Amino acid sequence: MRRLLLVLLFPLLVHWAGPAAAHGGGTTGFARITIDGQTIRYSLTLDLEAAAKIEDAGVVSRHVEISADGTACAALPGSVQPPSPGRSTVVIVIHYACAAPVRSLTVRDSLAAVLGRDHHTLASIEWPGGTEQVLLDPDRPEARIAVADRPTGESAEHATVDGTLGFLALGIEHILTGFDHILFIVALVLGGGRIGSLLGIVTAFTVGHSLTLGLAVLGVVRPPPWLVEPLIAASIAYVALENMVLQRTPSRRWLIALLFGLVHGFGFAGALLELELPAGTLVVSLLLFNLGVEAGQAMIIALLFPALLLLSRFDGRRRAVTAISAVVLVAAVGLLAERTLLP
Repeated sequence: MRRLLLVLLFPLLVHWAGPAAAHGGGTTGFARITIDGQTIRYSLTLDLEAAAKIEDAGVVSRHVEISADGTACAALPGSVQPPSPGRSTVVIVIHYACAAPVRSLTVRDSLAAVLGRDHHTLASIEWPGGTEQVLLDPDRPEARIAVADRPTGESAEHATVDGTLGFLALGIEHILTGFDHILFIVALVLGGGRIGSLLGIVTAFTVGHSLTLGLAVLGVVRPPPWLVEPLIAASIAYVALENMVLQRTPSRRWLIALLFGLVHGFGFAGALLELELPAGTLVVSLLLFNLGVEAGQAMIIALLFPALLLLSRFDGRRRAVTAISAVVLVAAVGLLAERTLLP
């Protein structure tokens, strides 16, 4: 029983071991690079944890080098936009002046020297007639884009392999480092059941969060984070409490997964919304990000499934489910208090 508890509570133990372990995927910066003749606007969005390591815009300009046709562009004094109501991120804006209109752009990102080896930047590079996404990290710190001679209307469908993998990686990272989403999945499948019923629960959750993720990113509806985040915590608490009170997983668990999946989808949307992708890239980027989320979710289920099988054959299964659900409930209540009481 102790081994079963350890396997099923592994996500919680990792989270409580420390922030670095809980967020092994590192931090993500979202850069939007806009080319206009001889000038380039570089906008970098960071979460508060990463932004705390940046003293001023000059730190970014020293670690983000932009060249046009092999000649370095000069970084002008930048600005820092602090968090605003409904946005818990910092935006750093820097303009670069180039010697001539840009035909070939090179971006070199060494922000990992400041933000840590596990930091990576997902950048959207835009110019009249085209756009491309690239992933920059310590293993791939440089990207080169041929701006001239591109067909007008080229969009994210023709993005580089690095950019494609960047959105997939972002989706995987978001689910695997999202403590609340992991908790919810654990609570959903903890009651066990036949493989068909488990697949039905997971599928319903997928349908729910995919729907609202798309609606939020496409701008159809965007509820504020101060409402979404507490609801996510409340959904975890509800399912954990249901596991403790009911003797078996209710047949309507798929419906609960669907309804609360709608809420979690708005939480997933935050990562893509920060990038402010142009309309031409939204559909492909959304699809790739969602595939990444599903891949991460599949990894979690694959990790839990052997333990669930063992648990289903264990004489003290009911006690184990209650004990694990109690821990999940305590964690969910803590998240709810943090998201409603703390500024």
